[in-house]
Amino acid sequence: MRRHGPLSRMTCRAALLVAGFAMFANTALAQDTITIAGWGGNYQEALSKAVWQPTAEKLGITILEDTTNGLADVRAQVSANSVLWDITELTIDGCAQGETEGLFEDLDYGIIDKSGFDPAVVQRTYIGLNYYSNVIGWNKEKFKEGPQSWADFWNVEKFPGRRSLRNDPAEVLEAALLADGVEPSKLYPLDLDRAFKSLEKIKPHISVWWSSGAQSAQLVADGEVDLIGAWNGRISAAVQSGAPFEFTFNQGLLIADCLVIPKGAKNKDLAMKALATAVSAEMLANLPQYIDYGPANLKAYDTGKISPEMAKTLNTSPENAPKQAVVRGDWWGKHGAEARERWAQFINQ
Repeated sequence: MRRHGPLSRMTCRAALLVAGFAMFANTALAQDTITIAGWGGNYQEALSKAVWQPTAEKLGITILEDTTNGLADVRAQVSANSVLWDITELTIDGCAQGETEGLFEDLDYGIIDKSGFDPAVVQRTYIGLNYYSNVIGWNKEKFKEGPQSWADFWNVEKFPGRRSLRNDPAEVLEAALLADGVEPSKLYPLDLDRAFKSLEKIKPHISVWWSSGAQSAQLVADGEVDLIGAWNGRISAAVQSGAPFEFTFNQGLLIADCLVIPKGAKNKDLAMKALATAVSAEMLANLPQYIDYGPANLKAYDTGKISPEMAKTLNTSPENAPKQAVVRGDWWGKHGAEARERWAQFINQ
């Protein structure tokens, strides 16, 4: 069984130094240093060990790590012409929306090998990193058998208790429609009116709207909620740290995280090389050793690093993937602004 370290309490903008060969030098040239921004918590710790530290070592550079809250941070930096990050990780909806807004540099696929990726996550300005799933989790000390669908999660009579969902329309709108009986294959285009009507039913029963993966993991670890819709790797990490929780991939929402280079990044060329190395099959095959997320580069499964037993626990395995619905970044790229405007009204009412 894989083990995770204790849940991180990294705060936004807490920079960790990740050194490669350059760590042995007394001084490092600025041009040999890049800064990446990720989501923090145990997830970023896993990526640091699996991807960023080995990338720094292989290229002989220094990689500084920071944390981001998402697309709004990148937009603010680009708009102010003060870009602090060379590579940023975003969810697929943020990547698609940011591309339409012109917030990212074009990627060089002469350097980046895209052959192991689903074409849906290989775009002009972004490429997939890994897949995670928004799944239904429950406290198994309270529920002998937990909810097996979003309709069950919405059923507060059958499954009473403190609930938590993500404070973002992405994934939650899809969950709301599944709860209302929409077939997974017919989710898109999302019916916003129907989704928000469904959300109005569950809103009074949501104790916490979590805003970061680290927060969702802490809610599970501290026993502050009885049911949660959260990312599978975050729940797994809390469980392996002792939380009495369980989750199902049934009706999970399969989402790709991706990497971008913000427009105006100060170290664009070096960032491109680092990004190409980070998404290689050899690097991404390391990730499941630290957290239960499936690599976006499917050639990672051919490296010999991922055992058949390990593959069974991953969301992208042949056993688990068919149980889930894929979140479509292209829809969010076109309609994300409208969805988030309605979300802001909904959450603040």
